[in-house]
This record gives sequence, C-alpha cells and structure tokens, in this order.
Amino acid sequence: GSVAGCYVTEGEINRGARVRLVRNGVVAYDGAIASLRRFKDDARTVAAGFECGIGLENFRDVKEGDVLESYEVQEIART
Repeated sequence: GSVAGCYVTEGEINRGARVRLVRNGVVAYDGAIASLRRFKDDARTVAAGFECGIGLENFRDVKEGDVLESYEVQEIART
C-alpha cells in the first residue's frame, strides 16, 4: 500500500488514533491509521519533532502538501 512520509509538528501520533487528511482546506479522508513506522520499525507513538511513515486504511491518494490531523475518540459515560 501507499505510505505517507510525515513530520510531526505538534503533539504526538498514536497507532490506535483516528486521522483526518486535509487537502486544500477540505477534509479528503477521515479514518483509521493502518500502520505507523519509524526507521523501518513499527512504532506505538511518534512525538513532535520526529519523522515517521503513516499508512491509512482504504486510502492510497496521498499527495505532497496534505496535512494529517490525528485525534482520539473518547466515550464519556453520562452521570
């Protein structure tokens, strides 16, 4: 599959997180991370200031200049 070479600018990226691909200000993809690698090794997390490779589930059209925003969905019980 296709892997995006990325540089983490702020925060961190976790393997179990969801990701949103933004192209020209429009969300082109919203889904899960299929693979997260650092120096050919699988990584659980990549912190700000480091490079990594990210594979997206069911999406291959990654282009230069795309922005990936990582986020987590939390379910909070009603009190």
